[in-house]
Amino acid sequence: MSGMNAAGEQLMNLSSGTSMQPESWSMPMKMVSADGWNLMFMGQAFLVETDQVSPRGGDKFYSSSAGMFRAGHDFGRGSLLFDMMLSLDPPTITERRYPELFQTGETAFNKPLVDAQHPHNFIMALGVHYARSIAEDTVLQFYVAPVGDPALGPVAFPHRASASEIPQAPLGHHWQDSTHIAYDVVTAGVLYKKFRLEASGFYGTEPGENRWIIDSGPINSWSTRLWFLPGRNWAAQISVGRLARPERQIPGDVVRSTASVEYNRPIGDSGWATSLIWGRNHEILAHRNLNSYLLESVLPFARKNFLTGRAELVDKDELFADQPSREATVDRTVGSTFRIGAYTLGYTRDIGVFKSTETGIGVNFTAYTTPDAIKPYYGEHPTGWNVFLRLRYKP
Repeated sequence: MSGMNAAGEQLMNLSSGTSMQPESWSMPMKMVSADGWNLMFMGQAFLVETDQVSPRGGDKFYSSSAGMFRAGHDFGRGSLLFDMMLSLDPPTITERRYPELFQTGETAFNKPLVDAQHPHNFIMALGVHYARSIAEDTVLQFYVAPVGDPALGPVAFPHRASASEIPQAPLGHHWQDSTHIAYDVVTAGVLYKKFRLEASGFYGTEPGENRWIIDSGPINSWSTRLWFLPGRNWAAQISVGRLARPERQIPGDVVRSTASVEYNRPIGDSGWATSLIWGRNHEILAHRNLNSYLLESVLPFARKNFLTGRAELVDKDELFADQPSREATVDRTVGSTFRIGAYTLGYTRDIGVFKSTETGIGVNFTAYTTPDAIKPYYGEHPTGWNVFLRLRYKP
């Protein structure tokens, strides 16, 4: 890379939106310089066969993917960065979903998604950053994005180092990091030594079912986030935001609070990455708190092998939202909120088929714990399997 000033280096270290990974994590990206511009490209895709074993489960073959392009240029003590991220999820995840037990959030064909995960939009990010050094160890940052990631939550799971070998979404996605695709985002922040404080305004409703377009709306939601970066191997944040009607089918606003710690220990060309995340949705109309907890890790060993793990506890209140008559019966007899446990173990082996692509074959298994009240619907021992091929661009 051509020499970057302090502001440019800060921008190039960002993940999605203005979120941050530990500095010691080596992002798998191609970086070149051309006519004073610093260019970056990275991309990955999963081809997945999933089987969710439960009366409410299903099986499917699908692909999820994401590619990022960035272009940065320094101007004196300032730096400009253009940011774009695309996904081919809309055509490769058919029927607007893939099976995942106990997953909820968003809609398909005007019905709430339950036991299924939605695809991401074709345009996952499109924005511009500007940063400027105003004193030693102090950098001002500004971010405007028709599609972007406001200052709320940890690094989203598609970009998080600790989730890099787990293709399926966490059950706590809509409690922790679902705003990584938001619209009309405006963010300002200041970085001082080991701290960064940010605030955002954005359109709070989550994307609609047409995954090919850019939705838009008034800036009706806000968030603020404080980062603490004690060393190259650590990144921690706390954040809070008020989202105006995030779920289109459910009235009422949500106050989301999150906290997370990410750690990376460099090993070879990658690292042992671990995340601990908490997220809470306070539903204002219902006067109800729903919590989520996640511990996630990927451990590389012997150069071409990866062990993965994810443990979650999530309070779910939409498990029967796709069946209104059953939902009314369950609400009346056993309640509406259920704490779900999900415990995933997996293994990936790099096989090196293509010269410029990290190609891996992997498998993971998830066991779930549920309250007795919903076992008649989900079975005594619901489980899930994922077998996948992972393709990641290698510079």
